[in-house]
Amino acid sequence: MTANKTVIAFDLYGTLLSTDSIAKELAKLFGQDKAQSLAALWRRYQLEYTWRINSMGLYRTFSEVTKGALEHAVAETGLSLSVDDAEKLMKAYDSLHVFPEIPAALDVIKENSQVDAYIFSNGTQEMVAASVQSSPDLVPYADLFKGFITVHEVQVFKPAMKVYDDLITRAGKDGKGSDVWVVTANPFDAVGASVAGLRSAWIDRAGRGWVDRLGDVIGGIRPNVVVSGVDEAVGEIMKLAT
Repeated sequence: MTANKTVIAFDLYGTLLSTDSIAKELAKLFGQDKAQSLAALWRRYQLEYTWRINSMGLYRTFSEVTKGALEHAVAETGLSLSVDDAEKLMKAYDSLHVFPEIPAALDVIKENSQVDAYIFSNGTQEMVAASVQSSPDLVPYADLFKGFITVHEVQVFKPAMKVYDDLITRAGKDGKGSDVWVVTANPFDAVGASVAGLRSAWIDRAGRGWVDRLGDVIGGIRPNVVVSGVDEAVGEIMKLAT
Protein backbone atom coordinates (compact mmCIF):
# COMPACT_ATOMS: atom_id res chain seq x y z
CA MET A 1 0.00 0.00 0.00
CA THR A 2 1.31 3.44 -0.89
CA ALA A 3 0.38 6.74 0.69
CA ASN A 4 -1.19 8.14 -2.47
CA LYS A 5 -3.55 5.24 -3.12
CA THR A 6 -7.32 5.62 -2.92
CA VAL A 7 -9.00 3.28 -0.46
CA ILE A 8 -12.43 1.90 -1.34
CA ALA A 9 -14.16 0.16 1.56
CA PHE A 10 -17.18 -1.85 0.48
CA ASP A 11 -20.01 -2.59 2.84
CA LEU A 12 -20.80 -6.29 2.50
CA TYR A 13 -24.38 -7.17 3.44
CA GLY A 14 -26.87 -5.33 1.27
CA THR A 15 -24.19 -3.68 -0.87
CA LEU A 16 -22.07 -6.45 -2.38
CA LEU A 17 -24.20 -9.35 -1.19
CA SER A 18 -27.95 -9.32 -1.65
CA THR A 19 -29.66 -10.08 1.64
CA ASP A 20 -32.86 -10.57 -0.38
CA SER A 21 -31.34 -13.71 -1.87
CA ILE A 22 -31.96 -15.46 1.46
CA ALA A 23 -35.62 -15.48 0.41
CA LYS A 24 -34.98 -18.64 -1.60
CA GLU A 25 -34.06 -20.47 1.58
CA LEU A 26 -36.98 -18.98 3.47
CA ALA A 27 -39.32 -20.12 0.69
CA LYS A 28 -38.31 -23.75 1.32
CA LEU A 29 -39.63 -23.44 4.86
CA PHE A 30 -42.48 -20.96 4.62
CA GLY A 31 -43.53 -20.87 0.97
CA GLN A 32 -42.89 -18.35 -1.77
CA ASP A 33 -45.69 -15.98 -0.73
CA LYS A 34 -44.17 -15.28 2.68
CA ALA A 35 -40.48 -15.52 1.83
CA GLN A 36 -39.82 -12.05 0.39
CA SER A 37 -41.63 -10.14 3.12
CA LEU A 38 -39.99 -12.27 5.80
CA ALA A 39 -36.54 -11.63 4.31
CA ALA A 40 -37.20 -7.88 4.35
CA LEU A 41 -38.41 -8.01 7.96
CA TRP A 42 -35.38 -10.04 9.00
CA ARG A 43 -33.09 -7.42 7.44
CA ARG A 44 -35.04 -4.58 9.07
CA TYR A 45 -34.63 -6.02 12.55
CA GLN A 46 -31.02 -6.99 11.92
CA LEU A 47 -30.16 -3.33 11.38
CA GLU A 48 -32.54 -2.03 14.05
CA TYR A 49 -30.96 -4.31 16.63
CA THR A 50 -27.48 -2.90 15.89
CA TRP A 51 -28.69 0.66 16.49
CA ARG A 52 -30.58 -0.28 19.63
CA ILE A 53 -27.64 -2.16 21.11
CA ASN A 54 -25.33 0.77 20.28
CA SER A 55 -27.66 3.11 22.15
CA MET A 56 -27.51 0.88 25.22
CA GLY A 57 -23.72 0.83 25.20
CA LEU A 58 -23.66 -2.94 24.77
CA TYR A 59 -22.18 -5.24 22.15
CA ARG A 60 -22.98 -8.69 20.81
CA THR A 61 -21.62 -10.16 17.59
CA PHE A 62 -23.39 -9.54 14.31
CA SER A 63 -24.08 -13.26 14.10
CA GLU A 64 -25.95 -13.15 17.43
CA VAL A 65 -27.81 -10.04 16.32
CA THR A 66 -28.71 -11.65 13.00
CA LYS A 67 -30.09 -14.77 14.66
CA GLY A 68 -32.13 -12.74 17.12
CA ALA A 69 -33.53 -10.65 14.27
CA LEU A 70 -34.52 -13.81 12.41
CA GLU A 71 -36.39 -15.14 15.44
CA HIS A 72 -38.09 -11.74 15.89
CA ALA A 73 -39.20 -11.60 12.26
CA VAL A 74 -40.55 -15.15 12.32
CA ALA A 75 -42.44 -14.58 15.58
CA GLU A 76 -43.91 -11.28 14.39
CA THR A 77 -45.18 -12.97 11.26
CA GLY A 78 -46.95 -15.58 13.38
CA LEU A 79 -44.75 -18.42 12.16
CA SER A 80 -42.53 -20.88 14.01
CA LEU A 81 -38.99 -22.05 13.41
CA SER A 82 -37.18 -25.10 14.75
CA VAL A 83 -33.66 -24.86 16.14
CA ASP A 84 -32.35 -26.94 13.23
CA ASP A 85 -34.06 -24.76 10.62
CA ALA A 86 -32.74 -21.61 12.28
CA GLU A 87 -29.21 -23.01 12.05
CA LYS A 88 -29.74 -23.89 8.38
CA LEU A 89 -30.86 -20.33 7.64
CA MET A 90 -27.88 -18.88 9.48
CA LYS A 91 -25.58 -21.14 7.46
CA ALA A 92 -27.34 -20.06 4.26
CA TYR A 93 -26.56 -16.46 5.23
CA ASP A 94 -22.94 -17.34 4.49
CA SER A 95 -23.82 -18.18 0.87
CA LEU A 96 -25.60 -15.07 -0.35
CA HIS A 97 -25.40 -14.03 -3.99
CA VAL A 98 -23.95 -10.74 -5.15
CA PHE A 99 -25.93 -8.06 -6.95
CA PRO A 100 -25.64 -8.35 -10.76
CA GLU A 101 -23.24 -5.44 -11.26
CA ILE A 102 -20.67 -6.52 -8.66
CA PRO A 103 -18.34 -8.59 -10.88
CA ALA A 104 -17.96 -5.70 -13.35
CA ALA A 105 -17.19 -3.29 -10.50
CA LEU A 106 -14.55 -5.57 -9.00
CA ASP A 107 -13.00 -6.25 -12.42
CA VAL A 108 -12.33 -2.50 -12.75
CA ILE A 109 -10.54 -2.44 -9.40
CA LYS A 110 -8.53 -5.50 -10.33
CA GLU A 111 -7.06 -3.52 -13.24
CA ASN A 112 -6.28 -0.40 -11.19
CA SER A 113 -3.09 -0.44 -9.13
CA GLN A 114 -3.94 2.88 -7.45
CA VAL A 115 -6.82 1.43 -5.43
CA ASP A 116 -6.73 -0.59 -2.23
CA ALA A 117 -10.04 -2.38 -1.76
CA TYR A 118 -11.37 -3.57 1.59
CA ILE A 119 -14.56 -5.08 2.90
CA PHE A 120 -15.91 -2.95 5.73
CA SER A 121 -18.61 -4.72 7.69
CA ASN A 122 -20.66 -5.04 10.85
CA GLY A 123 -19.82 -8.75 10.80
CA THR A 124 -16.99 -10.48 12.61
CA GLN A 125 -13.86 -11.57 10.73
CA GLU A 126 -15.14 -15.15 10.79
CA MET A 127 -18.59 -14.23 9.49
CA VAL A 128 -17.23 -12.03 6.71
CA ALA A 129 -14.60 -14.59 5.67
CA ALA A 130 -17.26 -17.31 5.56
CA SER A 131 -19.58 -15.10 3.51
CA VAL A 132 -16.86 -14.26 0.99
CA GLN A 133 -15.54 -17.81 0.71
CA SER A 134 -19.01 -19.38 0.48
CA SER A 135 -20.60 -16.88 -1.89
CA PRO A 136 -20.39 -18.49 -5.35
CA ASP A 137 -20.12 -15.08 -7.02
CA LEU A 138 -17.76 -13.33 -4.62
CA VAL A 139 -15.18 -16.00 -3.90
CA PRO A 140 -13.39 -15.49 -7.26
CA TYR A 141 -12.54 -11.97 -6.05
CA ALA A 142 -11.47 -12.91 -2.52
CA ASP A 143 -7.80 -12.09 -3.17
CA LEU A 144 -8.70 -8.65 -4.50
CA PHE A 145 -9.39 -7.32 -1.02
CA LYS A 146 -6.48 -6.10 1.08
CA GLY A 147 -8.37 -7.12 4.18
CA PHE A 148 -11.65 -7.39 6.01
CA ILE A 149 -12.16 -4.48 8.39
CA THR A 150 -14.95 -5.28 10.81
CA VAL A 151 -16.58 -3.54 13.74
CA HIS A 152 -15.76 -6.45 16.03
CA GLU A 153 -12.39 -4.95 16.88
CA VAL A 154 -13.97 -1.80 18.33
CA GLN A 155 -17.13 -3.63 19.48
CA VAL A 156 -19.64 -1.06 18.32
CA PHE A 157 -21.74 -1.04 15.15
CA LYS A 158 -22.04 1.42 12.29
CA PRO A 159 -22.63 4.37 12.25
CA ALA A 160 -20.65 4.97 15.48
CA MET A 161 -17.70 7.28 14.78
CA LYS A 162 -15.24 4.79 16.31
CA VAL A 163 -15.95 2.43 13.42
CA TYR A 164 -14.90 4.93 10.76
CA ASP A 165 -11.88 6.13 12.74
CA ASP A 166 -10.76 2.51 12.97
CA LEU A 167 -11.24 2.08 9.21
CA ILE A 168 -9.02 5.10 8.51
CA THR A 169 -6.28 3.82 10.81
CA ARG A 170 -6.34 0.23 9.60
CA ALA A 171 -6.28 1.33 5.96
CA GLY A 172 -3.14 3.34 6.72
CA LYS A 173 -4.80 6.71 6.13
CA ASP A 174 -4.48 8.51 9.47
CA GLY A 175 -4.90 12.22 8.79
CA LYS A 176 -6.10 11.46 5.26
CA GLY A 177 -9.70 10.41 5.76
CA SER A 178 -10.72 12.00 2.47
CA ASP A 179 -8.63 9.34 0.68
CA VAL A 180 -11.05 6.71 1.98
CA TRP A 181 -14.34 6.00 0.25
CA VAL A 182 -17.14 3.98 1.82
CA VAL A 183 -19.39 2.37 -0.80
CA THR A 184 -22.69 1.38 0.77
CA ALA A 185 -26.37 0.86 0.06
CA ASN A 186 -27.21 1.91 3.62
CA PRO A 187 -28.02 5.60 4.11
CA PHE A 188 -26.94 5.54 7.77
CA ASP A 189 -23.53 4.22 6.70
CA ALA A 190 -23.10 6.87 4.02
CA VAL A 191 -23.97 9.68 6.45
CA GLY A 192 -21.81 8.17 9.19
CA ALA A 193 -18.79 7.99 6.89
CA SER A 194 -19.25 11.59 5.76
CA VAL A 195 -19.60 12.87 9.32
CA ALA A 196 -16.37 11.07 10.22
CA GLY A 197 -14.47 12.85 7.43
CA LEU A 198 -14.43 10.05 4.87
CA ARG A 199 -16.10 10.22 1.48
CA SER A 200 -19.13 8.11 0.67
CA ALA A 201 -20.88 6.67 -2.36
CA TRP A 202 -24.47 5.62 -1.76
CA ILE A 203 -26.08 2.94 -3.92
CA ASP A 204 -29.65 3.90 -4.85
CA ARG A 205 -30.95 0.62 -6.22
CA ALA A 206 -34.58 1.65 -5.75
CA GLY A 207 -34.06 4.76 -7.89
CA ARG A 208 -35.86 7.09 -5.49
CA GLY A 209 -32.98 9.50 -5.00
CA TRP A 210 -31.55 10.60 -1.67
CA VAL A 211 -34.50 10.83 0.70
CA ASP A 212 -32.73 10.41 4.04
CA ARG A 213 -32.93 13.68 5.98
CA LEU A 214 -30.86 12.96 9.09
CA GLY A 215 -27.85 14.47 7.36
CA ASP A 216 -29.80 17.69 6.87
CA VAL A 217 -30.76 17.70 10.54
CA ILE A 218 -27.11 17.51 11.61
CA GLY A 219 -25.71 20.05 9.19
CA GLY A 220 -26.36 19.34 5.52
CA ILE A 221 -24.50 16.03 5.29
CA ARG A 222 -25.03 14.12 2.05
CA PRO A 223 -23.11 11.35 0.25
CA ASN A 224 -20.46 12.60 -2.16
CA VAL A 225 -21.85 10.32 -4.87
CA VAL A 226 -25.33 8.86 -5.43
CA VAL A 227 -25.54 6.17 -8.12
CA SER A 228 -27.69 3.17 -9.00
CA GLY A 229 -25.02 0.48 -8.75
CA VAL A 230 -21.63 -0.39 -7.30
CA ASP A 231 -20.09 -0.40 -10.78
CA GLU A 232 -21.16 3.22 -11.26
CA ALA A 233 -19.81 4.11 -7.83
CA VAL A 234 -16.40 2.69 -8.69
CA GLY A 235 -16.43 4.60 -11.99
CA GLU A 236 -17.21 7.89 -10.26
CA ILE A 237 -14.56 7.33 -7.62
CA MET A 238 -11.98 6.59 -10.30
CA LYS A 239 -12.82 9.89 -12.02
CA LEU A 240 -12.50 11.86 -8.80
CA ALA A 241 -9.26 10.12 -7.86
CA THR A 242 -7.45 11.14 -11.05
